[in-house]
Amino acid sequence: MPSQKRPTTAPTAAAIDEELPVVRRDPLLQPWAGEMRRRREQALALQETLRGPHTTLAEIASGHEYFGLHRQPDGGWVFREWAPHATAMALVGEFSDWREQAEFALTRISPGGVWELRLPVAALQHNQLYRLEMHWPGGQGPRLPAWCRRAVQDDHTKIFNAQVWAPAQPYVWKHPAFQVPAGRAPLIYEAHVGMGQEAERVGTYVEFRENVLPRVARGGYNVLQIMAVQEHPYYGSFGYQVANFFAASSRCGTPEELKELVDAAHGLGIAVIMDLVHSHAARNEAEGLGRFDGTPWQYFHEGPRGEHPAWDSRCFNYAKHEVLHFLLSNCRFWLDEYHFDGFRFDGVTSMLYRDHGLNRAFLRYDDYFGAMVDDDALIYLALANTVIHEVRPDAITIAEDVSGMPGLAATVADGGQGFDFRLAMGVPDYWIKLLKTLPDEAWPLGQLWYELNNHRADERSVAYVESHDQAIVGDQTLMFRLMGTKMYTDMSVFCQSLEADRAVALHKLLRLITLATGGGAYLTFMGNEFGHPEWIDFPREGNGWSYHYARRQWRLATDSLLRYRFLDAFDRAMTALAAAAGLLNAPPANLLLHHEADRLLAFERAGLVFVFNFDATRSYENYPIPAAPGSYGVILDSDAETFGGFARVKPDVVHFTHPANGGHAVQLYLPNRTVLVLRKRD
Repeated sequence: MPSQKRPTTAPTAAAIDEELPVVRRDPLLQPWAGEMRRRREQALALQETLRGPHTTLAEIASGHEYFGLHRQPDGGWVFREWAPHATAMALVGEFSDWREQAEFALTRISPGGVWELRLPVAALQHNQLYRLEMHWPGGQGPRLPAWCRRAVQDDHTKIFNAQVWAPAQPYVWKHPAFQVPAGRAPLIYEAHVGMGQEAERVGTYVEFRENVLPRVARGGYNVLQIMAVQEHPYYGSFGYQVANFFAASSRCGTPEELKELVDAAHGLGIAVIMDLVHSHAARNEAEGLGRFDGTPWQYFHEGPRGEHPAWDSRCFNYAKHEVLHFLLSNCRFWLDEYHFDGFRFDGVTSMLYRDHGLNRAFLRYDDYFGAMVDDDALIYLALANTVIHEVRPDAITIAEDVSGMPGLAATVADGGQGFDFRLAMGVPDYWIKLLKTLPDEAWPLGQLWYELNNHRADERSVAYVESHDQAIVGDQTLMFRLMGTKMYTDMSVFCQSLEADRAVALHKLLRLITLATGGGAYLTFMGNEFGHPEWIDFPREGNGWSYHYARRQWRLATDSLLRYRFLDAFDRAMTALAAAAGLLNAPPANLLLHHEADRLLAFERAGLVFVFNFDATRSYENYPIPAAPGSYGVILDSDAETFGGFARVKPDVVHFTHPANGGHAVQLYLPNRTVLVLRKRD
């Protein structure tokens, strides 16, 4: 499916046809056309209200240039904060011996609660630690500025403080004009910098740039998705309990080192997106937004609606203009300051529904409409995508939504929320269900085909077998689930093991069929491309604060005595094939053959013929596969020795079609548990 062209400015409500394109493309939405039209009109009306006399919404999404700590052109400093309930506040830090002093007291400059402090150049220095001392009726407490750009944790006290960050030499970008190539299907490498090394500790931006980024490039991935960028007090939250929304995690290094990582990726032609957490916030008070000005409702909803029962976190009030300004500015900040190329929005399902979608199956269209839907969140997402694409028309935005809300990945003008892609979260869930409940000999191939292709035809999706979610503690990586503890004994190339043969073969089949049927993009989590054996578990009290499972064992993929290298080689061949053929931009796969008893699936996409034999023991000679008339050659064979197979198919044989059943077919030798990909030669 080709890339959608983005308008440089958002349309007004009057400029859009009454009939919504999302409804026209999906007639089943007709009963709710009025509801969808109302949502769109509310989003456009709010957009016009927010932007006022400005040309675009992106112009007002610049709060990060006003709030927080900034150097002035004359060399002095200005600090601003929004705290409507505060009665007084002051900067305290190393410059004031951590005591409140009159010269560092802020002055309220607006009835709406904006406070300001101006200081001479000598008052603050680069690297100094500081925080706010906030006063409110009946109390006071320490706070980190809501807009602070750097927060660091003391190794001994574990207390977080803000840090003055004004290096003498700003980072100079080597590739400032990088853009995501138009129409290029994303092949996404999801990664966590902290766990991106073998040592049992937190990895750094520098180590990741030097050691992992080259792997991403060699693997054929053209998008790097970085997790846990926004500062979070608890490392084990995987970055999803954010306290400081404008600060890059200092655990992994300095802002300049993160910029250098993004810049280096751009030099390799790799776009970089980040996980953006706007679905909730850590409830921390001293280092987060919880009770920032002494009230629980400054940034969040009052009462139970402001509490997330499953995540023990706070829920943003998306109806509040100041909160919208904060979050929309946060979107623009990461684009402007760090040159990220887009975002994967985390927890979208939780945002969309007042019950956060908990314990709901979402089986009918009715589930996407009505009082349980949070219209304010829907409108915010539409505004966020508008800002992002006004700043960077080439940006990539992805919605993590398990509910299947129609329109998420349709443009705002068409009646959607403006995401470029949505995660196909049902695909990995279905694979896990099969692996947990049935031996592969009993997998229902017809149902599998349906699930792999069950994505909205008018919205692009990201297909994947496993992301970090499938390997987090309490679950298992795909390879471990296929093989169990035999991974520790049977992955040697010298070991005769039916369990290893099965696991390696199925690992390749699952990944290729998922990629080949994907709805526009494909994703893997780092290490899983070569069958990383172990799950993810961050240091916590329950594991003795161990980093053993919060790392990646890269050496496995290059050890010539282990089978992991075969999976790594197949993954590279798979992504190269997808890129060369334009596979994910092609129309949906066309089913050629489904034979449940013989355990066969064959389909055509992008001019390629894919033939999967899922049978555990049976190989077939001269099996007729429907195909357009002509001659074909095998361009990918999962059974090749290079990929750890048994080389049962001769690679140079030319296969000619012949008349069969009113059409044409090519006769093939199909070894058990293999896939062949053929391309027409004439």
